Amino acid sequence: MAPVQVKYPGQDREEHKKVFRMYSAPSIATRFSGWRLVSQVSLLPLFASALFSVAAQAQNSVVLVGSGSSVPAPLYARWTQEFGKRDANIQIRYLPIGTSEGIKEISRGGGDFGAGEAPLTAAQRKEGSLTELPVVLIGIVLIYNLPDLHGELRLSGDVLADIFLGDVKMWNAPQIAKLNPDVLLPNLAIQVINRPAGKGSNYVFTDFLSKVNPKFHGEVGVSASPKWPVGEAAERSSDVAEKVKNISGSLGYVEYQYAVKANIPQATVLNPGGRFVKASMETIAAACDSAEQPRWNNFSASLTNAPGAESYPITSFTWIYLRTTTPDATRAAALSNLLDWIYGDGQRSAALEGYSALPAQLLAEVRKKAKALQ
Repeated sequence: MAPVQVKYPGQDREEHKKVFRMYSAPSIATRFSGWRLVSQVSLLPLFASALFSVAAQAQNSVVLVGSGSSVPAPLYARWTQEFGKRDANIQIRYLPIGTSEGIKEISRGGGDFGAGEAPLTAAQRKEGSLTELPVVLIGIVLIYNLPDLHGELRLSGDVLADIFLGDVKMWNAPQIAKLNPDVLLPNLAIQVINRPAGKGSNYVFTDFLSKVNPKFHGEVGVSASPKWPVGEAAERSSDVAEKVKNISGSLGYVEYQYAVKANIPQATVLNPGGRFVKASMETIAAACDSAEQPRWNNFSASLTNAPGAESYPITSFTWIYLRTTTPDATRAAALSNLLDWIYGDGQRSAALEGYSALPAQLLAEVRKKAKALQ
């Protein structure tokens, strides 16, 4: 029987070794030292699985490897299972190492795609020969732990900016009380939970705060790696949810479906229409509709603070980052197959996972761009 051949990023034994060195536990410990030990150790078997898990299934199998934000990590986990059932000869593996690291990896040839919530810069597009396509919509929600609070918490961008700048420190501060006249707020310190450098959720959140608060824009600005003046950092989205659940008086930000699945209260946020809106698949989609129509072709648009009465103001795309050319024809064909599925059955799968699918008009335009890349 002929030996089974598994395609991997890198075509010869030397490149094979480089891939393993890149994702070895010591390398991960050095490059991602903020991760908990279990995260550092677990990436080696995960990547080894990416290379060899389909070896017993078929010859010439392809494992597409992606890395990036933890925001869409549950979605890529679902897609890994569902797409793998469709064609055993093409599998995907996703490593949640952060948006900025995901862009770096795809730029230097580490894997087949990246993922995250920060649009590529002109320099990244040119130097890495990269482009980005939106895959689904996400909403960054404010989650909190106030056990004795009865009623819905209202927050505005201005007040959130003051909290994350360290200017508002107590839950019963006048700025918060003014937004919540019918709620008895506790005399309790706000325990801010933020994200460390390189995170897509940082980019979306700071983009929103910078649009609504000049002081925040001047002192912190829009960044995946903001220099937060206050707060305790949580490495991954799931870590934010865990900290907020366990720390009384805490306030943090995560992607919408993390809050829903963890059953953590989320605040309503003031939008440009003067309404306090709670994130939902519908209000997230409304923000995209408002920002994109009537042209439906701005694939790197900022969706934060979009107009419209129903728009949730901290909405964003999550993008897939792709190289504009792929020299390996086999891997290129497999990636094309994956993109076709993402913009078809993958959208329905995303909705089942709690993410908002792309609006039909925008989806049609994204499909055209994806086909052009193929």
